[in-house]
Amino acid sequence: MTQLRLLDWHDIDTPRAIERWDRLAEQASEPNPFCESWFLRASHRAFPGAKVRLLCLVSGEDLLALMPVHRPRRYYGRPVPHIANWLHPNCFIGAPLVARGAEHVFWQALLSWCDDHAGLALFLHIAALPLDGALHAALVDTLARQTRPSALVFRTQHVVLQSAMSAEDYFTASLSGKKRKELGRQARRLGELGALAFRRQDDAADLDPWIAQFLALEAAGWKGQAGSALSCDASTRGLFAEALEGAARRGRLERIALTLDDRPIAMLANFLAPPGAFSFKTAFDESLAAYSPGVLLQRENLALMERDGIEWVDSCATQDHPMIAHIWRERRPVGRVNIAIGGTARRMLFKALTRAELGRNPTGVEP
Repeated sequence: MTQLRLLDWHDIDTPRAIERWDRLAEQASEPNPFCESWFLRASHRAFPGAKVRLLCLVSGEDLLALMPVHRPRRYYGRPVPHIANWLHPNCFIGAPLVARGAEHVFWQALLSWCDDHAGLALFLHIAALPLDGALHAALVDTLARQTRPSALVFRTQHVVLQSAMSAEDYFTASLSGKKRKELGRQARRLGELGALAFRRQDDAADLDPWIAQFLALEAAGWKGQAGSALSCDASTRGLFAEALEGAARRGRLERIALTLDDRPIAMLANFLAPPGAFSFKTAFDESLAAYSPGVLLQRENLALMERDGIEWVDSCATQDHPMIAHIWRERRPVGRVNIAIGGTARRMLFKALTRAELGRNPTGVEP
């Protein structure tokens, strides 16, 4: 029998439950490392004050879907209570983990649960949801079948890498000859300062010192000065370390570094979630900005699309990113969706709230 259950963290924080969770991640219709056990559990420990529970769709011993949910009392600054998927500033995709083939069953169960447990919530809000693929298509179909009011209230695009080209051919096609020549000159000048080397790792070897070097490199730049570097707060520092360690243990981490005389000057952590991959965090030595170490590292990162099992890479950056948007040419739509829940009166209020929010943008705020 298939059931949707609302669980506390201790209910799923056991070796057996985590094993089922990890198996679900490997079978997910929409890959999302930010909803996998090693990242989401680390997130909960980093933000223990968040009142988050887990909605889990189960069938016998099988876990078919999982989504972290909470009940915010405010909606982007306004006093509007609602039910929402849980995200934090270092979580860039909000898609629930849903087993392939269970997409319709999940959305139907979720919406029914929200109807029955609405409480003070006026609607369901799902943020950072990819607007392509089977998961979103099943949501659209389910809403249409139920004639349930909904609205796309925000839409943006993530910069994505997806091509059958080789890394070198893609780089050549993406940048003009003039820009490539300039990058070659910068690389040669940088090499005059010492021995340049790239190192790519997908294991856990020397992970602790790598993490420490990354945090120090990021903190030395503008993020450190602004107080937004990962190391500026114990919660984000712990999240970064625990997430990378968990991903590495499961073969879900790739990290690359550009070094100058063995000193890291640009570093990048990618999460692997076949058939996709996700760029999590990057940092570079801003004192060497004239040599574009970050761009040189991203050139090496193009090799991801030649890796077995990886068909596309989500940069987790929007289309206005000053660096990556000029190198990666594909785009992926991502948005926020509001969905009516409860009875007739609540749905009428939802329609009024939606009209007020969208104003002159009836199809959602465009990037």
